[in-house]
Amino acid sequence: MDIHERFILQDCPRCGGPGLLEEENGWCVYAVCMDCGAQTAPFEYRTPEEREEAASKAAMLWNIGKVIRMESSD
Repeated sequence: MDIHERFILQDCPRCGGPGLLEEENGWCVYAVCMDCGAQTAPFEYRTPEEREEAASKAAMLWNIGKVIRMESSD
């Protein structure tokens, strides 16, 4: 299943930029803003079923505005 098609993300609650579900090396998924870098907490998974549940949780947090802002040190 393609989690990018299954879950709809609203615009970033911080800046209004586009949100995207990201995966880290097959062990966690989180939502991130492509403009400002705000993101949700990562959700770990081990199985395809857990992957879908992790993506669902990340999308839900994103859509209710529960994000953290990642600042660059530049």
